[in-house]
Amino acid sequence: MKKFDVVVIGSGPGGYIAAIRASQLGKKVAIVEMDKMGGVCLNRGCIPTKAVLKSAHSVHEIADFKDLGIDVEVKGLDGSQAIKRSKKISDRISKGVEFLMKKNKIEVFNGIATLSGPNSVAVKSTRGHTDTIEATNIIIATGANYRTFPGLEHDGDRLIGAWEAIKMEEMPKSIGIVGAGAIGVEFAYFWNAFGVDVHIFELQDHLLPIEDEDSSKEIERAYKKLKIKMSLGVEKVSASNDGKHATVTFTKKGKEEKIQFDKVLIAVGMTGNIDNIGLENAGVETDRGFIKVNSMYQTTTPHIYAIGDVAGPPLLAHAASHEGVVAAEHLAGENPHAIDKMNIPGCTYCQPQVASVGYTERALKEQGIEYTVGKMGFMANGKAVASNEAVGFVKTLMGKHGEMLGAHIVGTHATELIHEYVLFRTMEGIDEEIFATVHPHPTLGEWLAESVMAAKGRALNS
Repeated sequence: MKKFDVVVIGSGPGGYIAAIRASQLGKKVAIVEMDKMGGVCLNRGCIPTKAVLKSAHSVHEIADFKDLGIDVEVKGLDGSQAIKRSKKISDRISKGVEFLMKKNKIEVFNGIATLSGPNSVAVKSTRGHTDTIEATNIIIATGANYRTFPGLEHDGDRLIGAWEAIKMEEMPKSIGIVGAGAIGVEFAYFWNAFGVDVHIFELQDHLLPIEDEDSSKEIERAYKKLKIKMSLGVEKVSASNDGKHATVTFTKKGKEEKIQFDKVLIAVGMTGNIDNIGLENAGVETDRGFIKVNSMYQTTTPHIYAIGDVAGPPLLAHAASHEGVVAAEHLAGENPHAIDKMNIPGCTYCQPQVASVGYTERALKEQGIEYTVGKMGFMANGKAVASNEAVGFVKTLMGKHGEMLGAHIVGTHATELIHEYVLFRTMEGIDEEIFATVHPHPTLGEWLAESVMAAKGRALNS
C-alpha cells in the first residue's frame, strides 16, 4: 500500500491545481483520473468550446471584412473541421497537464477512485486491477454531471448534452436548445454561424437569466440580428425522441406548442458527481446534490476536502482552481483567505461576450441597497468604433461610499476587461482610486474608468 500526504481525486482545473499547490508546499501527492488529464473543462468543456467559438466568431468577422477594405469570399463552412481542431487543442493542453504532474513529482493513478475509508482510496485501474492508496488528506474534485428532470432527459442520440454536442462533427439542419444559460447560449452562437437553424427555449424571461437584465437584453438583440429564434418565459418544457425527430413541447401564454428538430440540446444545469465514490465510507455528507464544505473546503470529515463543481455553485473552472489552492494551503497549515463568492467573475463567450462580478441591479433593488449606475456604450468609444467592435457597454453599480457593488460588461473583449474590476473589488477600492488611475487611450479599457465616473455624474465622454 502506497502512502501519500495528499491524494486528489479528479484532475480537472480544481484537482490538478490543488495537487500542484500541495506539492509546492512540500507534500507527497498523488492524483487519480479515470479519463484524460484536465477533466471535463479541458477535454469536453471550457477549452474545446472556446475553440469552436473562435471559429464561429471568425465567420462573422469575415462578413465585415469588406467595410475594412478586404474583399474575401467564403468558399464553404465546415463545422466538422472546427470540432476536430477543438479536439486537437484539448489533446495538446492535456499533455501539458501531464507534464506538470511530472514536473511537480505528483504520482498519477489512472482509474476509478472510491473512498474505502476515511484515509484510504481504492483505485480500480483501467487495466482491471485495484490499488489501495493511504492518504493523510484527501481532496475530492470529481466535478459534475448533467442535471435532468422528468421530460428533459438525455439519450445520447437526438437528445444530447454539452459533452455530446462538442463531439458532434456532422452539423444538424436544426436544433432546439432547452436552457439559456452560458452553455446553451454559447452553443447557439456556434451552430448558428455554421448554418444550423437554432431555437432557444428558456423558462425565465431572458437569455442568461442570472446576469444583469441589461446584459441579457443586449445579447437578445444580437441574437435576433443573427436570426436565432428564442422562446422565452415558456412553461412545461419537455423534449422527446421518436426515432426520426426530436420534439420540444412547451406552453406559451397558456397554449401548448410543439416544434420538431433534428436534435435537442438539453442544458438545464449540473449536479455534483457524488454517487459511487464511497462518501459513506468516510463520513462525508452531502446537501442537495453536492458535498457539504466549510469556507476552507473541508467536508464533514475535516481531513477530507471537496473543491470545484462537486462542492456546489458557482460551477466555474476558475472558481475550482482557486478553491484547490485554498484547500491545499489549508491542509498544509497555511492561513489562506476564504473566497468571497460575490467576487468570482462570471463569463460567457458568445459574441458579444458577457462578463460580470458582484451584484446585479435586480439584486440591489431586492435587498434595498443604495446605489448609482454608470453606463457607457462602446458605440461612443473611439477604439471600439475603429476596430468595428462597437456593440455592447460597460455598466457599473457604485455604492454610496464609493465602493463597487457590481460591474457588467458586454462586448467583444468583455471577459478580458473584467479583470480590473475583480482586482479592484478584491482590494476594496473606492471610486477615487479609479479616477486617479491613468487608462491608456485609445482602448476599450478606458471605458472602465468612464463608467465609474458616469456613476458619479462626472463622465467626460457622454
